[in-house]
Amino acid sequence: MEHILRPIYQERASDPNTLGAILVEKIDDLSPETDNIDAILLILVAEAELSVFTKHYTYEEHHAAMHIVTNKQLRKWLLLGTNKKIINWIMDGRVVFDRNETIYSLRQEMRNNPRYGRHVKLGIEFSKLLRRFQEGRVSFEQRDYVDAFFQMMECLHHVARLSIIEVGVYPELKVWEQVKTYNNEIYDLYEGFIEKPRPIEQKILEVIVYIESFIDQKVVESGRHIVEVMKQKDVWTIQELHEHEELKNYSINLEVFVEYLIDKGYIKIELLPTKSNDVKHRLYKVE
Repeated sequence: MEHILRPIYQERASDPNTLGAILVEKIDDLSPETDNIDAILLILVAEAELSVFTKHYTYEEHHAAMHIVTNKQLRKWLLLGTNKKIINWIMDGRVVFDRNETIYSLRQEMRNNPRYGRHVKLGIEFSKLLRRFQEGRVSFEQRDYVDAFFQMMECLHHVARLSIIEVGVYPELKVWEQVKTYNNEIYDLYEGFIEKPRPIEQKILEVIVYIESFIDQKVVESGRHIVEVMKQKDVWTIQELHEHEELKNYSINLEVFVEYLIDKGYIKIELLPTKSNDVKHRLYKVE
């Protein structure tokens, strides 16, 4: 569909704010990578009022989508790993416009420095693992084995992504294909969890034991980002932690991570008096 979309990206290319354009075309009938759309036109811009702007087009029987994305938003996706398909688009898509080799440089950076934002990615993924693992433990202890099974399956997905991030690779859409390459132990555990004909309680318990050990081993590395941020000032309220630009990315999992780091001794509590003798303000610090 390039000949159909060419006037669109050529018009954008005339704007000095446009940094580059990438075309991704659907290969298979079922194509989640392109949202089942025939063609994706990714336009990278320096600045825009909206960080992401999407427009759909139709030509005869074909359907195309244009995504205009700011450089800042793209960097955020790459840092947090929250838009996995964008990695495939950038690395595998066809560059149809590239101002000052912006796309070329970005590809080189992604190939040569995949550890970009590694500690942030580790921390965020670890916080997701913590929450889901605690929920799975509760379900298991309440003998709600079906929910516990699927919660532990999600835990294994987080473990898989952590193992990929740890070696400095971008987790992609087919994360288990990556894990098979980089960490056979986790791949074999996952394969056994979903395929081996054993009692469900036994499967869940095996994963619980593994993940408990995994969390203990990875807490220092995964907690490094939060701890480094907290060194910026002496004490923090929980609201200040939530509002910090870097920690906002932990979203609803920030507090469960903070409590875990307190339990492990990496974050300390400082109490300050309130107007009530019995109630104290609870602040947080690292040493």
